[in-house]
Amino acid sequence: MTDVGTSFSALLHLLRYAHGYRTRIILASTCSALNTLFDIMPEILIGVAIDVVVNQQESFLAGFGVDTPQAQIIMLGFLTLLIWAGESLFQYLYLILWRNLAQDLQADLRQDAYDQVQRQDMGFFESRSSGELTAILNDDVNQLERFLDGGANDFLQVFVSVTLIGGVFFIISPSIALLAFTPIPVIIWGAFFFMRKATPLYADVRARVADLSSRLGNNIGGMATIKSFTAETRESDRLRSASNDYVQANRRAIKVSSAFVPLIRMAILAGFLATFILGGMKALDGSLNVGAYGMLVFLTQRLLWPLTRLAQTVDLYERAMASTRRILRLIETQTEVRDTGSQELSTDEPGAVVFDAVSFHYPGTRTGISSISLDIEAGTTTALVGTTGSGKSTLIKLLLRFYAVDNGVISIDGVPIHELSLKSLRQTIGLVSQDVFLFEGSIWDNIAYGNPQASDEAIMHAAIAAEAMEFIDALPQRFDTLVGERGIKLSGGQRQRLSLARAILKDPPILILDEATSAVDNETEAAIQRSLAIISKDRTVLVVAHRLSTIVAAERIVVLENGMIVEQGTHRQLINTDGHYARQWAVQTGAVQLAGIS
Repeated sequence: MTDVGTSFSALLHLLRYAHGYRTRIILASTCSALNTLFDIMPEILIGVAIDVVVNQQESFLAGFGVDTPQAQIIMLGFLTLLIWAGESLFQYLYLILWRNLAQDLQADLRQDAYDQVQRQDMGFFESRSSGELTAILNDDVNQLERFLDGGANDFLQVFVSVTLIGGVFFIISPSIALLAFTPIPVIIWGAFFFMRKATPLYADVRARVADLSSRLGNNIGGMATIKSFTAETRESDRLRSASNDYVQANRRAIKVSSAFVPLIRMAILAGFLATFILGGMKALDGSLNVGAYGMLVFLTQRLLWPLTRLAQTVDLYERAMASTRRILRLIETQTEVRDTGSQELSTDEPGAVVFDAVSFHYPGTRTGISSISLDIEAGTTTALVGTTGSGKSTLIKLLLRFYAVDNGVISIDGVPIHELSLKSLRQTIGLVSQDVFLFEGSIWDNIAYGNPQASDEAIMHAAIAAEAMEFIDALPQRFDTLVGERGIKLSGGQRQRLSLARAILKDPPILILDEATSAVDNETEAAIQRSLAIISKDRTVLVVAHRLSTIVAAERIVVLENGMIVEQGTHRQLINTDGHYARQWAVQTGAVQLAGIS
């Protein structure tokens, strides 16, 4: 597909997407066309006025029964008033219609793109940077909005102007029209030539915007690391490099777009000179009415301005189409984990979880799990332990359907999870992760995130159960305290307790603790353990842990290595087996070092 074809394809694709706006687009386009019609009428009236002054009783208007020149002038003044009023009315209407259309369409595009992002499996986010997605949802959508705000109307008005003025020219003098409009093919060729040159340049501009946004997002999010390594100068240089790449990409696009304006001006000059000289000769020899000659000169000048703006409009169009391709490509991205299930789970009873010969490997790597079979009885606590990369967290992600299994079946209460709706599946499961994410807002808002319909009493009980009340009461604004972006104003232990309170408020029959205590101090760990002992009752609990001391009371401990189950049993059974678990226990409790000393 050619670059020009790519731009038109993106436009057609956008029009198909905007089919629900078809009536509004037609109405806005009609108002733009009528505004253009009224806009070129004053030049025609000037020609008629010249005709009245020169020919008086023999003028064009005299043929309509208006005998005196004075009456003809008054009539022209009245028509001018109506035309200007009509032009102003339709300008107001098309501005309102196009701008509101731009606002609504960009809002829908951003919402649809964001909703599609939310539907993606986790593999999607591992291959796309947050900066790139933010650039599409913000900058690209805004770029399209700017085109719809004014560029679409400019395109229409140029087309209508050329059509109407061309009609007037051919009616008055076909020979002059042929010469005056000869440059039009040159202009059209120039527009296509520009599009062909500009399309890849603006695609590069959009890519550089994504890179720059990604760099900014990463640096702001990692500011503590940057400062701790005194890497401010290094990161500033990297940002400057990314910014310069964006500037250079824009300069290449600007260089092409800037050359288009002089091309159009010279083409228009050729048409204007043809009208001016040939028309003047015809007026001098009497074969062309003086008023008609004046009309043609003014109309040629009138044609100059919209065509000179065409370069800017095409520039805006190419930027918008580059953005449109990125937005629609995101909206149409297919997800591997599809919400095709329809069955619902009961949330009143703890669920039994079964992994039946489940295999999964991350794309492009050999890491994952192989043929794992595991029965987790309802209402029990099962711990998953193993070295980093053994597959513990992978099992959790597959249970939540963050990824689709390669082989095998995962079921809850006998129902395969792919037959469940994603909403039902994930409402059944509460997750407390090592990487706690708190939303910008108050402590109250973040706990209530687990169940927005919960009562004030339920939120208080959740905070008490998570042993979060001690630090909340110590804060001046207590539950109204703002946590900052990602909870930056709170300590790691405080964030973890709020995460636990959020899960408690959700009250799920299945609770997953994925390294929930690995990044907290001993006091916080003890508090979380006390909370877990309470909330684990009548609930199926899966615990992923590195600290073996936290899971000694689990009914079953499952040991994974290289994506396979190598041991399982109670803490005492595994210690007596003297296998993988016993060796990890010895390392963590210091038994290995003590044996070496002795």
